[in-house]
Amino acid sequence: MYKNVNELAAVVRKAVETTVITDVHTHLSPPSHGDSLLWGADEILTYHYLVAELFTVAPRSLTYEKFWAMPKTAQADLVWEHLFLKRGALSEAARGAITTFNRLGLDVAKRDLAGIRKWFAEQKIEDYLPKVLELANVDYAVMSNSPYSAGEVGFWQQDLPVPECLKAALRIDSIARAWDSVAPTIAQAGYDVKPEPDEKTFDEVRRFLLDWSGRINPMYFAVSFGPDFAYPDDSLCTQIIDRAIVPAAVETGVPFALMIGARGNVNPNLKSAGCGVAVADVMTLTRLLQKHPEAKFLVTMLSRDNQHELTVLARKFGNLHVFGCWWFCNNPSIIDEMTRQRLEMLGTAFTCQHSDARVLDQLIYKWGHTRKIVADVLVDKYSDLFNAGWRPTEKEIKRDVRAIFGGSFEEFLNK
Repeated sequence: MYKNVNELAAVVRKAVETTVITDVHTHLSPPSHGDSLLWGADEILTYHYLVAELFTVAPRSLTYEKFWAMPKTAQADLVWEHLFLKRGALSEAARGAITTFNRLGLDVAKRDLAGIRKWFAEQKIEDYLPKVLELANVDYAVMSNSPYSAGEVGFWQQDLPVPECLKAALRIDSIARAWDSVAPTIAQAGYDVKPEPDEKTFDEVRRFLLDWSGRINPMYFAVSFGPDFAYPDDSLCTQIIDRAIVPAAVETGVPFALMIGARGNVNPNLKSAGCGVAVADVMTLTRLLQKHPEAKFLVTMLSRDNQHELTVLARKFGNLHVFGCWWFCNNPSIIDEMTRQRLEMLGTAFTCQHSDARVLDQLIYKWGHTRKIVADVLVDKYSDLFNAGWRPTEKEIKRDVRAIFGGSFEEFLNK
C-alpha cells in the first residue's frame, strides 16, 4: 500500500502512460482505400489547423488563391518557414508536428525538412500503420465512412481488406442536413426516395442505413451539426432523425453520434480550415433525449461554453455518453478543465478524448499530449481521495484509467 501521495502519483502516471486507448472518432481510412489515408510530413504540415495558423502571419502577398494553386510540398514549405523557422512552434498544432517527428526518431533540432521527408518516403504504409498505433498505444481507431461519397462507396463495394485496428462509423451528415443534395445519389443506388420525402422515402432511407450497416458494421451513425441545430421543429431534418436515423440506429443497436457547434464557412477562402465555433442550445439535445429514450446518443460539443451544461445533462440521461475535447477544445488548458469537470460530475462514465485525426501520424502527438494532461488531473483527484482516507489499489486505478480512455465507451455500446 502507498505510504504517501507521491507513491500513489507514480502508480497513477504509470497507469495512464501504459493503458491502451480506444480512439472513438477519427477521419482515417484503410490503406486499401489508397490516397484516402493521409500520412507523412507534407500531410502533417498542411493539416488545416496549421494552414489557418499560417494565414494569421503570412505576408499579404500570399493570397488564398496562390496558396491553393501550389503543390502540397510548396504549401508545406511555407508552413514550415513561417510557423517553425521564423517563429516558435508554440501552438498546440505546431508542437504536435514536432512531437510526432520526434517520437518517430527524427532529429527535429536539425530543422531538416528535406531529411524528414526522405525518411517518410522510405516507409511502407503496411508497416507504418501498425507502428503509429503502437507508438500511440491505441488498440483501434474508429473511422468516418460515407455511404454516398462516390470514391469511398467504390472502395467498400469491392470488399477491400480493413485491418482490425480500424473500425467503421457511418457518417451521414448530408442525409440529416442536406437531403436534396444526396437524394439523387441514394435513388441511383436503387432506393425509392424522392427529393420531397414521403413515408416511402423515410422507409427507404432507413433501409439504406440498415444495408450499409450490414456492409461495414459501423460502431455508430454520426452527424455534425452547426450551433443552430434545433429539435424538434418542422424541418425535414427532424423528420429524418425521427423516422429514419433513430429507428435504424435502434434496430442495429448502435448509438447516434452528434457533434454540435461548428459554424461552417466563417472564412470560405480557407476551405476545410474555414469553420468557426458558436454556442449551441443544449436544450435541443435535451429534447432529443426525452423524445427517444430507446436510443443511445454519443455527443461532443465544440464550444467551451457548452461543456458544463452538457456534462450536467449526461448525469440526467443514461442513454447519453459524452466524448472528447473536439477541435477548438483540443488544447491543453481546455482539456485539463473539461476532464476535471467531467470527473467531478460523471466519475468515469465518459470518454475523455478522441483524436479527430485526419492524418494518421497525428495519433502519436494527440494521444501523447493527452496522456500527460490526464495524468496530471488524475494525480490530483486520486490525491484528494488518499487525503480523505481512501486507498485505491493499482488494479482499481488501471480500471478507471481504461474506462475514460475507451472502456466506458465500449460499455456504453453494449448497453
